[in-house]
Amino acid sequence: MPLHVPPAPAPALRSVLTALSSPTAVREARTPSLLGTRGPASPELPLPVHVLDRIATEDVSATRLAGWRFLIRCGDRAVAAADTVLTPDGWTFSRFFEGPYVTSTELALRQAEALTQPYQPRLLSVPGLYMLTLWLHGDPTADAATGHPAATDLLVPLAPAPPGIAAHRPHRVAELLPVLTHRVTPTQLLDSPAA
Repeated sequence: MPLHVPPAPAPALRSVLTALSSPTAVREARTPSLLGTRGPASPELPLPVHVLDRIATEDVSATRLAGWRFLIRCGDRAVAAADTVLTPDGWTFSRFFEGPYVTSTELALRQAEALTQPYQPRLLSVPGLYMLTLWLHGDPTADAATGHPAATDLLVPLAPAPPGIAAHRPHRVAELLPVLTHRVTPTQLLDSPAA
């Protein structure tokens, strides 16, 4: 079943298109794969990036929208990504980057396309573990800027994943959360909201 990719805010997309058309922005990005592209590059597959600031044993609602990420495609593959952030003046381009998370995101999205249940793809960052996951939200019509992972949603750790957590293996939130809880430092657990 196809993924239901949410539409990005129009100003976020416009800011990425403007940055892509700016030789200065592309050159200063230090992304050799983007600099060396032959042919047009286009932003595709906008994904909201949510951050899980605190991992709690019983509640994962401590998430916040941090931005939107676009894969920058040239030809048949993603060569980089572009992040946007919300400022007091609205959505704006933040940075271009490349690296393993670009390739890993593209692979995880292809794998998710083969699932039988419809999902809304998002990214979930777990800064306390230096971990990024593809979050497959079970409600494909939900507002992509809000919400928190439901127990039945899927999280697909992207490579490189933390030691002992297999990249590209889907986990239900209810299964992966206890594993992540045991991995965080005691300070992070103390900072978790009370149930």
